[in-house]
Amino acid sequence: MRALSGLWRWRHNPLRRATDLAEAWVALVALVLIAVAAPVTGCLVGAAAQDSLQRSVREQQHTRHLVTATVVRDLSEAPLEPDPDTTTVRETHTRVLADWTAADGTHRRGPALAELKSPHIGDHFRLWTDPQGRIAARPLDSPTATTHAVLAGIGAALLVTGLVEWGRRLTVWRMVRSRYAGWDQAWDRAGPDWGKAGTGC
Repeated sequence: MRALSGLWRWRHNPLRRATDLAEAWVALVALVLIAVAAPVTGCLVGAAAQDSLQRSVREQQHTRHLVTATVVRDLSEAPLEPDPDTTTVRETHTRVLADWTAADGTHRRGPALAELKSPHIGDHFRLWTDPQGRIAARPLDSPTATTHAVLAGIGAALLVTGLVEWGRRLTVWRMVRSRYAGWDQAWDRAGPDWGKAGTGC
C-alpha cells in the first residue's frame, strides 16, 4: 500500500524528483513479486517435493520389511534416545545383539536397537530391514512426507520474499547513493562563495 500511495503522491507533485518516482515503482514491483511470485514459487516447490517424497514413501514401504528379532545379549548399559523423526511416542531404545530372519529367508545376526527398557536373552522385538535383510530405518509415512513438502514450499516462498526485499533495498541504496553524488556535484558547482551577498544572482 505504501508503494501505491507513493506513486499517487508523486504523480503530479511539482517537487517530484525522478528518483522519487523510481523508488515508488521499485517498491510497487517488489510488492507485486512478493504477493505473486513468492506464493507461486512456494506452491511449485511444495508440489515437486510432495511428488518426490510420496514416491519415496511408496518405494520404502514396498522395499522395507518389519521382522521379529530375538535378543541374544545386551550390548549397552544406558538406553538410547529414539530418533524424533521416526517415533511418535517416547520410547527407550537399548543396543542389543539380535538374531532375525530376513524377508528372503536368510538368517541374520548383528547389533540392533531394541524398543525394550531392560532386554533379556530370548526377548522379542520388531525391527525394519531392507530387501537384503540388513537393518533399515522405519519407512517414511505419508503424513510426515506431506509435512516436509509443506515446509519446503514455505521455505521457498520465504526465500523468494527475502531475495526480492534484498533486491529492493539494494536498488534503493544505489539510487540514494546516486542522489547524494548529484548533490555533492551541485554543491561543488555552487562554489565556496554560496550564500554571500551578491553571488548567485
